[in-house]
Amino acid sequence: MSGISKRNFLKAAAAVGGVGCLNSAFAAGAQKALAQEPATVYYIKDLSVESLIKAFNAVKAPLNGKIAVKLHTGEPNGPNILPRAWIQKLLPHVPNSTIVETNVLYGSPRQTTEGHRQTLKTNGWTFAPVDILDEDGDVNWPIDGGKHLKEVAVGAHLANYDSMLVLTHFKGHAMAGFGGSLKNIAIGCASGRNGKRQIHRNWDTGSQFLERMVEGGKAVTDHFKNKIVYINVLRRMSVDCDCAGTSAAEPTAPDLGILASTDILAIDQASIDMVWALPEKQKHDLVERIESREGLRQLSYMEELGMGKRAYRLVKL
Repeated sequence: MSGISKRNFLKAAAAVGGVGCLNSAFAAGAQKALAQEPATVYYIKDLSVESLIKAFNAVKAPLNGKIAVKLHTGEPNGPNILPRAWIQKLLPHVPNSTIVETNVLYGSPRQTTEGHRQTLKTNGWTFAPVDILDEDGDVNWPIDGGKHLKEVAVGAHLANYDSMLVLTHFKGHAMAGFGGSLKNIAIGCASGRNGKRQIHRNWDTGSQFLERMVEGGKAVTDHFKNKIVYINVLRRMSVDCDCAGTSAAEPTAPDLGILASTDILAIDQASIDMVWALPEKQKHDLVERIESREGLRQLSYMEELGMGKRAYRLVKL
């Protein structure tokens, strides 16, 4: 890495502390260098509840207060959702936490809170409370710098939480190309009645839809600031989202492991890089789905909106 390292910056700051404050030019240069440091993304190849807990422990430091655990609980009998047994064993390690979800816009039992709660029972999410964030309506959260949306309607209950663990099953998606941490909070926190409609509009695909999705995600990351962390589980990566339920295509890409980070852009970029590094036969279907939907626009627009860093350092746990 070019420029000054974080360690040297701190040592220099301490050395001059007795004479007042850092020289302003030096401080500005040091801060710029720190901003250029790559984000850290932790990686575990093993897929198990023990690895999931280890990944969480690597990034949990920013979380405090009442913690929302945002994950996709799936359509009835969906085959690819995260194993419930893993989540059940993880939650005791996440103090004062609640699984959160929102109702959906498309035709599904989960369009209504009543139907959604029945689906939760069907899929085995009975071991802990699930807060359906838009059960009592929604609230508008601002989007700083959005060119399509200036605000997005999120589930009203989301304002009750102090921090968030974004626990994502990384996979393909029929409209977005892929669903990573960004989609999990952008679509996943938007209210079923209003917020998802703002992002989807006329169910179009392509760059403008992806940009609206990123803008929806920015409202959430800006709200929680640095009190939000991300885990992507690269397991059973169908070309279809978990919202496809039992109709989801069988995965043709192999399972890859678990990633964790405090940087939403870095973790989704690292997930994409791991898919792209696969042999052609293994990655073909997933890459075709992502490219045909312009899915990589998620990454470039997150970078443009200053949501994180595309450069990352992979640390194996």
